[in-house]
Amino acid sequence: MLHSPDMDLDAITKFSGLHAKPDGLILQYGTAGFRTKANCLDHVMYRMGLLAVLRSKQTKSTIGVMVTASHNPEEDNGVKLIDPLGEMLAPSWEEHATCLANAEEQNVQAVLTEICHRETVNQQQKAMIIIGRDTRPSSEKLSQSVIDGVTALGGQYHDYGLVTTPQLHYLVCCQNTNEQYGKATVEGYYQKLSKAFVDLTKQSFSSGDESRALKIDCASGIGALKLKEMEHYLPRELSLHLFNDGTKGKLNHLCGADFVKSHQKLPLGIEIKPNERCCSFDGDADRIVYYYNDTDGHFHLIDGDKIATLISSFLKELLLEVGENLKIGVVQTAYANGSSTQYLEEIMKVPVHCTKTGVKHLHHKAQEFDVGVYFEANGHGTVLFSKTAETKIRQLAKEETDEKKRKAAMMLENVIDLINQTVGDAISDMLLVEAILALKGLSVQQWDAIYTDLPNRQLKVMVADRQVIDTTDAERRAVRPIGLQEAIDDLVKKYRSSRAFVRPSGTEDVVRVYAEADSQENADKLATEVSLAVFQLAGGVGERPNLVF
Repeated sequence: MLHSPDMDLDAITKFSGLHAKPDGLILQYGTAGFRTKANCLDHVMYRMGLLAVLRSKQTKSTIGVMVTASHNPEEDNGVKLIDPLGEMLAPSWEEHATCLANAEEQNVQAVLTEICHRETVNQQQKAMIIIGRDTRPSSEKLSQSVIDGVTALGGQYHDYGLVTTPQLHYLVCCQNTNEQYGKATVEGYYQKLSKAFVDLTKQSFSSGDESRALKIDCASGIGALKLKEMEHYLPRELSLHLFNDGTKGKLNHLCGADFVKSHQKLPLGIEIKPNERCCSFDGDADRIVYYYNDTDGHFHLIDGDKIATLISSFLKELLLEVGENLKIGVVQTAYANGSSTQYLEEIMKVPVHCTKTGVKHLHHKAQEFDVGVYFEANGHGTVLFSKTAETKIRQLAKEETDEKKRKAAMMLENVIDLINQTVGDAISDMLLVEAILALKGLSVQQWDAIYTDLPNRQLKVMVADRQVIDTTDAERRAVRPIGLQEAIDDLVKKYRSSRAFVRPSGTEDVVRVYAEADSQENADKLATEVSLAVFQLAGGVGERPNLVF
């Protein structure tokens, strides 16, 4: 067996016994890290503390460890590692994470040694880990298990305690850029974002615009605590009213961005008047959706697609004004509503690219543009500026003599400072949306009316083995089983303005079905018919799909 000369095997063994792995538990590190019931995660947290130290030594950088299960129920928890520039963990290290989490007790040392060997980890290198957690009852104890892992391998750590997931991403990036990205404190985060918001909106607020009130459903999570801390940094014209602030009610229970998006209705615990602007965060504040009730009491959801459209339209106008031939692109998944894609491409003349589902795919594609805007329909997204674009914009904001150009460049510079470019961030995204609505003088109804979503329906079909489904073209077409795509094509031809696709779940033996059409009735029919085709051709189990809407 290979030995890593400076690894304290006694300490690893001693702590390992205190964080025993339950028999038979197998977990997979995915885009969201590890997630499962909180009472099954103690050993995973300890081992991710170990892994974070190795990653820190290998990259010679500070690494983040966030204890959260985002929009999952309160009983769940999870953990994810954050790489040096605030990005998600590198894919090869996701494999190491899975391997280490699933190793039997007696094999942990061997797995650690193998990782050190494969990744040429220098044990003499110092390691620094920063840790954050959400408000779940289980999070504090699980954070301590992470700390045990860090200390067992001789790593140093800073425990930031209760923070949003995007705040920890921000802090990691600040630490590793010598604070060029911002000051590496939570207060530094508030100061950076609020200053950019004030600078961007001063023209709007000083022109006599009345107070802009916004009701925020905080999913009974960390977002409420952090907004309360941040409020005194923000101008009084932006009036935030917090609901589901964690003082009562369970995290994500009948509230939060995921609930509102999935159920297309108001969260529990919030009362609104007609046409009042509202938004919901998820449990760790990295997703946001907007919504309102019209005068007839009908609920209107403004999801990630419409947020991306508002932001990219605003940025396109400023980029045209600056006139430096900087290219903007929008990145979506197959779940983006067809109307949003059509509006962006045909009306706004903004190129749209489709990737596989999963934030890491969107983020990677958005990096190909001078300015890349990506949002999933669920409300997770951000804006990325290339280094070249950022340098050019900051230079123009400082030196441009043409007043209109310089003003546009200054506004773009404010956006660069306001947006959290490391990851989707509900607080940062909310402030950018509020700034754009104020600058444009748009009401929530006017924003919603930019385009009308095509009616759609999402269903899932239980199958014996999800791996029988294979897709291509960013998950929009099925290549296996033979005959399924042809069946979907034939069904789509029956309805106007329609499309449909299927994709296997990443975590369970389920096939997800999406359909849209010219009416809700037709979208429901198409989704059901496609589900039936999946059931018949891809080994469906349980009850046959039928129209139940």
